[in-house]
Amino acid sequence: MEPTTDLFLDHLRVERHLAEHTLSAYATDLRQFRAALAKEKISQPKEVRALHISRWLRCLGETKKQSSQSRALSAVRRYFKFLVKEGILDKNPVEGLVGPKQRRPLPKVLSHQDAQAIMDALDDDTPRAMRDKAMLELLYASGLRASELCNLRMDEIHLELGIVRPRGKGSKERVVPMGKPAIAALKHYIDAGRPSLLKGRASKAVFLGNRAKAISRMGLFKIIQRYARKAGIMQAISPHTFRHAFATHLLQGGADLRAVQEMLGHADIATTEIYTHVDAEQLKRTVSTHHPLGDG
Repeated sequence: MEPTTDLFLDHLRVERHLAEHTLSAYATDLRQFRAALAKEKISQPKEVRALHISRWLRCLGETKKQSSQSRALSAVRRYFKFLVKEGILDKNPVEGLVGPKQRRPLPKVLSHQDAQAIMDALDDDTPRAMRDKAMLELLYASGLRASELCNLRMDEIHLELGIVRPRGKGSKERVVPMGKPAIAALKHYIDAGRPSLLKGRASKAVFLGNRAKAISRMGLFKIIQRYARKAGIMQAISPHTFRHAFATHLLQGGADLRAVQEMLGHADIATTEIYTHVDAEQLKRTVSTHHPLGDG
């Protein structure tokens, strides 16, 4: 197999112009692949079957992280695709094989204390401050996406019912309840702050930026950063951080996973389940720190 892998790497270097570090990684992956096949007495590309590649991938899973496994499979996949294109093989044995699933990184979550500190840093002395307080209270109370909050219209909030009806992905509408602090902040802003920001203009947007237009996502991000710094929180905070906190704190409080899925507007409950993993990680850290046989 060595001559064909050399031919493949030359193709990547000359015709595909791959970077040298990528070529070096591919060469290592293919060399290890050949060594694994040699243990099974396989020395010709035509002898390779999907079963052999699956066994090799399982062995990789014992020693390599998922990103390295995925890159190795990509190298082998491209190698056999090249052999088929060149007429050296009739069929690609990698077709249909699925690589290792990448673990989604756990979202960073605000603690209850940090979330409260940010809320305490808010004031409502000016129309803009009233708006900011209403936005952040609503983010934490409802788990809205940044785009949902920025695009929220006046006819989508119902203070008397204590609910908000954002339009999520695919313009799909859902109903999300709001807590009393968010309702109070919204009422104060709508009654006393928003008219000043309108300056006689008409707008359907709830949260107004310049010239009575809906506030931008960048504007929202900067506002959150400002109040986080004011609260003494140096970590990066974004609108999505509040969404993560909303979900995680609900689940920590015993909320039903399906109910949280509905409020977040997730089509797949697997997306919501990541917040249960966040909670599990926090539990592990607690045991590690405080248990007599822990690491702490």
